Amino acid sequence: MQQYFAMKAQYPDAILLFRVGDFYETFGEDAEKTSRILNIILTSRNNGGSDIPLAGFPYHSLDTYLPKLVRSGYRVAICEQLEKPSKERKIVKRGVINVVTPGVTIDDTILNYNSNNYLCALHIADKKIWGIAFVDISTGEFLLSQGTPTEIEKLIHGFNPSEIIYAKSHKALFDNTLGDGFYTFNLDEWVFSEDHGREQLLEHFNVKNLKGYGVDKHTVGQTAAGAILYYLSPLLKTIISDI
Repeated sequence: MQQYFAMKAQYPDAILLFRVGDFYETFGEDAEKTSRILNIILTSRNNGGSDIPLAGFPYHSLDTYLPKLVRSGYRVAICEQLEKPSKERKIVKRGVINVVTPGVTIDDTILNYNSNNYLCALHIADKKIWGIAFVDISTGEFLLSQGTPTEIEKLIHGFNPSEIIYAKSHKALFDNTLGDGFYTFNLDEWVFSEDHGREQLLEHFNVKNLKGYGVDKHTVGQTAAGAILYYLSPLLKTIISDI
């Protein structure tokens, strides 16, 4: 269990699917959530003299169960065995190979092809101007804008994103403005700095300025767009270049 807890500590906000042989297993609160959402049996496993909740399913059923977890509004970290078990190794090397969230997926079993699956980043610069960015990684669409809170609210409701990210310090303002109707995830304040956002965009598009994209003066929107790229980079290293 030591290996599991070390991995879970890296992904505290996600349900960790921990590969054990032919099964994905979940433990503790993750197991209780998984059992309830998937309607599978909740059992327990002895851990140092005390029982810890356990729920699991066969690895070949991932395409059936993963969409249900994500559609229920949960981040899911998939931890695989990175080497074959052997008599010489008591502990198999494992690692998280993918993190799937409501707004970050290209899985055909999760996506609804009758509508876009937008991830949104919201940057609340001040009371008068907000920045916003949308990306659909399944289509490659990447948009940014900025405006008054009222204008940005209309954009959010119009695009109806599957997930919204914003700075932790703005949680109260976000809740008061948009309520709990969206799946959200908080990031550290520094991710939403103007310099960081612009740097992320210039590096991603491999350009010296953003004049060619018509958003050079949209610095608040750039900040939101940069935050999206930062958020996506560790989750989708293999396809983020297609955006």
